[in-house]
Amino acid sequence: MKIPKHNLTDDTIEVFNKPKNVYIPLIIGNDTNITVLVNKGEYVHKGSIIGKTKGNYRIPIHSSVSGTVIDFVEKTCLTGEKVKCVLIENDFKEKIEIKEKTTDTYTKEQFLETIKENGIIGMGGSGFPTYVKYDNKIKTLIINAVECEPYLMADYALTLNKCEEILEAIDMIMEINEIEEAIIAIRKQNSKLKDLFDNYIGTYLKIKVVLVNNDYPMGWERTLIKEVKHKEYDKLPIECGIVVSNVSTIYAIYEALKYNKPLIERVITFSGEGLEKPKNILVKIGTQIDEVLETLNVKENTFVVSGGPMMGVKIKTNDLVISAHSTSVLCLEEQPKSVANPCIRCGKCVDVCPAKLSPVLIMDSVNEKDKLIPLRPRDCVECGLCSYVCPAKIAVREYVKKAKKEVL
Repeated sequence: MKIPKHNLTDDTIEVFNKPKNVYIPLIIGNDTNITVLVNKGEYVHKGSIIGKTKGNYRIPIHSSVSGTVIDFVEKTCLTGEKVKCVLIENDFKEKIEIKEKTTDTYTKEQFLETIKENGIIGMGGSGFPTYVKYDNKIKTLIINAVECEPYLMADYALTLNKCEEILEAIDMIMEINEIEEAIIAIRKQNSKLKDLFDNYIGTYLKIKVVLVNNDYPMGWERTLIKEVKHKEYDKLPIECGIVVSNVSTIYAIYEALKYNKPLIERVITFSGEGLEKPKNILVKIGTQIDEVLETLNVKENTFVVSGGPMMGVKIKTNDLVISAHSTSVLCLEEQPKSVANPCIRCGKCVDVCPAKLSPVLIMDSVNEKDKLIPLRPRDCVECGLCSYVCPAKIAVREYVKKAKKEVL
């Protein structure tokens, strides 16, 4: 999928920091089992803990503004599903919850506690608690700056603007965790990033930059590890002594270690042919998308996708809020609806599946759980390639997603 240059953002990052209200999603990864720690009418500071997961991980969720808790409502997040949110009316005073930074040199235990208490999670889409990944003996750290879906450029812009800070963060993470090597993975078409890193990386002897093919889905960690380390694993990369972190997550770790700053904002790509000027924008977690789109001159006859064109979900704009693992919002032009034809059993979906599944067989058995289990739908990464290549125009991915929920 080749995107015209005028539909892509530039290298800059703009700031949208004055939402009227924020709707802080009570979700970490897929976990919505959250203890709410605030009440209606309560005043909160920017950085105040407003909720915490109930399970083993106990990850806190922070307010991104100062203001008053108005209500608890449901809003749509990254996946297109409804999530309970804390509605906070922004007083625009940016009153910060003061958290003393206790050290400049971290033990591993202090490192894990710092990124845990600052709510750092995987920002490439998984939303998985980051400290859990690092609570292991690690040989190789791979920094995923691939961003392989079309239109997406938030990680690219962040890396260009925060290159020195990202390298400093990687160096700190390696020293604290006694990691032998770090690899920054960048797409070949983004070689400008490599040139920038090369200006600084001479002082970081254990860090190297690797250019990977522009193929999709190169950003999937299983594909990426095979590409840069030529290794495969069963369930988790740590089986090979490897941890993969998205570059935005690395920068969030930097801010947590340097400033004791919780994860309360992130860079989002706003792009697509439905926008006159696509942009990368730093937004507060919980910002309602409508407020941002009002500043971007959205064209008529467009629809909004949360995420990229391959893995994203079509949503109603007045209901979507930014979560910590949102990556992009696309405004795309409405196209004539295509009519799905009967499956011709061509097997193209099988050929392209990066997880080596048989999407057509999963689709056939979508309502028969016993048949689904050996077909491994839970291994689906929802990349959308099966739907993209289907000559019959069948939304194969949606069937596989449904099957995945059946067996989880």
